[in-house]
Amino acid sequence: MPTLFRFVTVIVILVALVYAAMFALATFVSPRQTQMVVPVPIEQLDRNAVSSPKP
Repeated sequence: MPTLFRFVTVIVILVALVYAAMFALATFVSPRQTQMVVPVPIEQLDRNAVSSPKP
């Protein structure tokens, strides 16, 4: 029984450390907002969406 208790205690401590690290990152680090531009080649677009409208 002491081995199981020690194992559970170690797991609980590790989970608490991970949770504390996630909480610290979420609280103290603010994300940077940047504009992102991704070029898409014309060949990858849908042919029906790119074609000109018919009169």
